[in-house]
Amino acid sequence: MLGIKDMNSNFLKVLNQQSAEHTPIWLMRQAGRYLPEYRKTREQAGSFLNLCKNPDLATEVTLQPLRRFALDASIMFSDILVVPEAMGMHLYFSDGEGPKFTNPLQSSLDVDALKVIEPDFDLAYVMQLIRNLKQELPRNTPLIGFSGSPWTLACYMIEGGSSKNYEKIKTWVYSHPQQLHNLLDKVSIAVADYLVAQIKAGVDTVMLFDSWGGVLSEAKFIEFSHAYLAKVLQRIQLSLPANKTPSIVFTKGGGVWLEQLDQLKCNALGVDWTIDIGKARSQTTKVIQGNLDPVMLSVANPSIIKTEVSRIIQAYREANAGDLTGHIFNLGHGILPSAKLDNVSALIDAVHELSQR
Repeated sequence: MLGIKDMNSNFLKVLNQQSAEHTPIWLMRQAGRYLPEYRKTREQAGSFLNLCKNPDLATEVTLQPLRRFALDASIMFSDILVVPEAMGMHLYFSDGEGPKFTNPLQSSLDVDALKVIEPDFDLAYVMQLIRNLKQELPRNTPLIGFSGSPWTLACYMIEGGSSKNYEKIKTWVYSHPQQLHNLLDKVSIAVADYLVAQIKAGVDTVMLFDSWGGVLSEAKFIEFSHAYLAKVLQRIQLSLPANKTPSIVFTKGGGVWLEQLDQLKCNALGVDWTIDIGKARSQTTKVIQGNLDPVMLSVANPSIIKTEVSRIIQAYREANAGDLTGHIFNLGHGILPSAKLDNVSALIDAVHELSQR
């Protein structure tokens, strides 16, 4: 198995603030419904959850985008909601409606009833997936592990699924804050232990998806999201004091809080398309990951995409004293099912070409 120190990876070099041959690129949800081969494998699995829980099929869909595209990193195929499911919540996926819990949390008694997970047992299929991928991935292609942030997982656990206004969890924020803190403490331990298990299984990087952090006011973001991102990162470090595995935090809609996010003990911060990459560069000392609008891959053409890539790279360069060090190219959120394959190829080629050192 190739270790981090032995891996000649542009992605890992940039995460560790080193120079690279070009700006590395990977895509959130790069294994997904925009690929015809993914849709066939998903049909073979019978359901999305079955696909997540089958290490062999999850290995296959993780590898699929790497066979098509010259991506600089791989991200394991899974779902953030496997953690609350392992804690005792009943998860299912409804076609066209996304993930749902049949037993959303409603009281402190529900929080008390949540199970303390043992990741190597309760999420053994994820650990087997990681071991599979470390054997199957092309040489020098690092593997990204991940989890949802405590706040984002709590949103799903209380709302019971996706939400437009987050009224149920915001009822806890404003009317039952201690009850919510108790939940977030419990979820933080689960998330940290899950990521520690992933690191031990062999991932080269871990990423926290704070997908719904941006729905909070600044004060509530600091109290209910940022504080628990910090707790997760701290628990990982305490659990693995010699750990050198780099970490990435992505808060969708968090561009307005980069100075606060900069205080987190992580290597990189993801940003969405609503903040200029140059402005983001000026507000944090960390590696920046982002930030093409994912809709462009569905509605634009290769020429327009190359122009936008050039703009983003140039904006970063100008804000970073003419240097491209410290930038990982990505979308501002996950790739959409409607993305065109030619556009994805054009994006990756443009990033590599325009950022060549």
